[in-house]
Amino acid sequence: MFIDSAKIYVKSGKGGNGIIHWRREKFIPKGGPDGGNGGVGGDIVIRTDKQLNTLLDFRYHKKFIAKDGNPGEGSNKEGRSADSIYVKVPVGTIIRDAETGELIADLVNDEEEFLIAKGGRGGKGNWVFRSPTNQAPRVCTPGGAGQEFWLELELKLLADIGLVGFPNAGKSTLISKISAAKPKIADYPFTTLVPNLGMVYFKEEKSFVVADIPGLIEGAHDGKGLGIQFLKHIERTKALLYLIDSSSADIQAEYKVLIKELKEFNKNLPKKKSIIAITKMDIADDAKRKELKKLKFPKTVPVHFISSATGEGIEELVSAMWKMVSKK
Repeated sequence: MFIDSAKIYVKSGKGGNGIIHWRREKFIPKGGPDGGNGGVGGDIVIRTDKQLNTLLDFRYHKKFIAKDGNPGEGSNKEGRSADSIYVKVPVGTIIRDAETGELIADLVNDEEEFLIAKGGRGGKGNWVFRSPTNQAPRVCTPGGAGQEFWLELELKLLADIGLVGFPNAGKSTLISKISAAKPKIADYPFTTLVPNLGMVYFKEEKSFVVADIPGLIEGAHDGKGLGIQFLKHIERTKALLYLIDSSSADIQAEYKVLIKELKEFNKNLPKKKSIIAITKMDIADDAKRKELKKLKFPKTVPVHFISSATGEGIEELVSAMWKMVSKK
């Protein structure tokens, strides 16, 4: 199951208390102070793991509480510090304060670590407070408090190119054709219920990642259909590939609706580098093909005519996609 949001509670450990203690040895009945400092409380650290691709685990494990540091000991021994707790999340996870909504961290690299809750410092034992004028201090300090927060986690997939189109535009079929991804494919709306990532290899060692999101419908930015849940996953992409079914009644109007939905969700999305792919050309007859070739689109957006079923235009499209994402 793909889960891209979660709420968790984190609490770091309290520092161990310092202690009042006196040196006691045979033949030294009145030894000086030797109370040790307390240990440090355990930290809570968020760490990314590229092997994870969902926040599903946090539905069952919502609280992460580190242990407290141990109190100090005699002979000026410091109490044992508590171990840190590492909370693993997928690459691309955003962390926000659940109460204020404030952005805390945006983790986009593998094995990236973020200290989210620092353990309390250890208290000081009476050995620390000795001085020439006070050789028998009867004072120590308690350990510092830990930190605790409710956090909101949000996952935004990382990909080079996002596939955008209406339901049944051929996005899932294309990603299965050009990568090793195996999404569910059927001839009815909303076959794709979760985002899919596919690694596309282009010649030798060149590669890029493509994200297929559920099909958009008009009004997706307001929550209609499934689009609002997944539009965020194309915010990080370098470029977009618009897929439009060749049998659409009005291809240009459909393209304008897609642009409008992206703009309403995030005004910067339509500004990304993009390509248009007219799909399912295997079902277009000669007259339809001539009609399609006459369509007018923005001069800055190249148009490709493809068929994932027959392979028509796929190699040229992949080449164009590579050029688009490899340009700085």
